[in-house]
Amino acid sequence: MLRSDQIEELIGLVWQLDRTALERQFKNFPAGFPIDFTHDFFEQTPLERLRHIFVALCLEHQQIPVLAGHAA
Repeated sequence: MLRSDQIEELIGLVWQLDRTALERQFKNFPAGFPIDFTHDFFEQTPLERLRHIFVALCLEHQQIPVLAGHAA
């Protein structure tokens, strides 16, 4: 289980991502199921909502993704 400081770090890292970087993170996320959002979904969904979904995905899998320029 992620500690509260790790969750805060995760939220901070995800909120720095722009739409393109976030879409790339979704596509490369090592989930046990396919994450098959379409490009149109990424374009039409508000960025804040995409960030919320990605944080939830990370919390469900109990991992902090490796982001360019950041250590996990």
